[in-house]
Amino acid sequence: MLSTTSTQTFNPDVLQSETPVLVSFWAPWCGVCRWVEPMLIQVQADYGSALKIVTINADENFLIASQYRLTNIPSLLLFQQGRLVHRIDQFCDRTEALNLLEKALGKIVPSLMSAG
Repeated sequence: MLSTTSTQTFNPDVLQSETPVLVSFWAPWCGVCRWVEPMLIQVQADYGSALKIVTINADENFLIASQYRLTNIPSLLLFQQGRLVHRIDQFCDRTEALNLLEKALGKIVPSLMSAG
């Protein structure tokens, strides 16, 4: 199960995290979000403590969604040391999403790419 965050906990959970954080913005009405979550659970298992993954309901946390100018749901935003370093907000299927995500993560946690 993935951790959740909200507008109230976004700063400590994401921006103040010492490890890279992947934030998955989703909404209950989003069908694609249903197949993204199992992929993220697998990514979390693969990366372990080197990567933190949190989900945030974009409908319930409109201020954060607006702050990062989300145009699509789901959107995956990757943060390192409190900075947004990569965003994935357009993909056609699970394979493409996973490839884009692994490419982005490889730039931040390159040692894990060779271990995986």
